[in-house]
Amino acid sequence: MTDAPPSADVRVKYPRRLCSDGACGFVQRDNPTPAVGALVEHEGDIILARNVGWPEGWFALITGYLEAEEPPTDAVEREIREELGLDTTAITPIGNYIFERKNEVMLCYHAVATGDIRLGAELAEYRRYKPHELKPWPRATGFAVADWMTSRGLAFEYADFPGAASWLARADRR
Repeated sequence: MTDAPPSADVRVKYPRRLCSDGACGFVQRDNPTPAVGALVEHEGDIILARNVGWPEGWFALITGYLEAEEPPTDAVEREIREELGLDTTAITPIGNYIFERKNEVMLCYHAVATGDIRLGAELAEYRRYKPHELKPWPRATGFAVADWMTSRGLAFEYADFPGAASWLARADRR
């Protein structure tokens, strides 16, 4: 395998690996995995949740992967139902964000949900926040939170999870 010769500016910044045999034509792809993120509004509050595998104090959007041929808004509804036991009444796009650490493209949405919260097996706990209390983390879904807050005229400051750098570095070595 050799690095692909740059055929455009994008190939210089994001090179692909090609088979060195010109007749082969194989291209090694490492395309990102599509995932959804839901900023869930419930009874006027924003619901953030902690995954069972995360350290104490880490709360984030409801997220999950798209299934084959599943529209992103259907994935948002499914994830909210699976992880919080809620029904969605409205879903609006926030934006798309790269999450380099996991090689994901996050398709993020604001979702209004109703019902009684019942945590699914993936979640350890949840917390309720008033929209102005949110402190987005400086990565993927945090950028979605910041964009959502900006669109509503809410001021914010980025704040990383406690111990994020060391925990993420350890997680990457596994």
